[in-house]
Amino acid sequence: MSTEKGCSCASGCASVQLAVPAGRAEPAAGPWFRSRFRIPGMDCPSEEQMIRLTLSGLPIRYLEFDIPGRTLVVGHAGEVGRVLERLVPLGFGAELQESQPQAADEPSPAAGDSAEARVLWLLLAINALMFGVEAVSGWLAGSAGLIADAADMFADAAVYGVALYAVGRDAGHKLAAARSAGLLQLLLAVGALAETGHRAIVGAAPEELAMIGVSLLALAANVACLFLIAPHRGRGVHMRASYIFSANDVLANLGVILAGALVAWTGSALPDWLVGFAIGAMVLAGAVRILRLR
Repeated sequence: MSTEKGCSCASGCASVQLAVPAGRAEPAAGPWFRSRFRIPGMDCPSEEQMIRLTLSGLPIRYLEFDIPGRTLVVGHAGEVGRVLERLVPLGFGAELQESQPQAADEPSPAAGDSAEARVLWLLLAINALMFGVEAVSGWLAGSAGLIADAADMFADAAVYGVALYAVGRDAGHKLAAARSAGLLQLLLAVGALAETGHRAIVGAAPEELAMIGVSLLALAANVACLFLIAPHRGRGVHMRASYIFSANDVLANLGVILAGALVAWTGSALPDWLVGFAIGAMVLAGAVRILRLR
């Protein structure tokens, strides 16, 4: 689903305007520090993304986000005030808790990044494959639910693709990649909703057995994603968010399976249209949130 699944913030996480540094990180100057900040207003993954973007121009080795605990640990070179002066304008209530010197050769918490990247590649491949399978199957079976779920699969694949593309790139590249993925996701969501509306108007009935069969395959794929992500959930909010994405996908798959069963039982296409609208609207909302990032 979208990049913001599982987001608990209630007032437009992605609406804050940022002055994003355009270039790559500055060269390290001065000693290294490990600084902990309390950020009361940070309560969802989109706010983590905003913080990453606004700090991207500084000499930083790593960022450790604890969204439930509302804290951020930054491994940085130079004065801690330079980090704080970037965080304060975001309006999340950032305040410094402690700052300790760190040896320049001390290992950062990113030792598992290569394994994490392999998992992201697998997630990308699985979701991209299932996007194609569900899109083609949904069209052939005349199922609005499958077509909408295909758009949902693409949304997940886009999230993983952007995450992998952005590694080692500057803030401008990250934002451009996210917007491109968000725009394509928006187009797919609108297309899925339009197709659902068209089928509802003309009264087209789907092939319920195809709905159930393909959704069972998608369910198996998403359960596999959950098993792949589970060992890495402690690696950061982006991996926890990925776990939430796949868990929500499982629910969407179950919804399409249930809709297929109801179509078979009642002889009405209404359940397929309803699940198509629900999933399409969810993907559309996620795309809008991505496009609002600054």
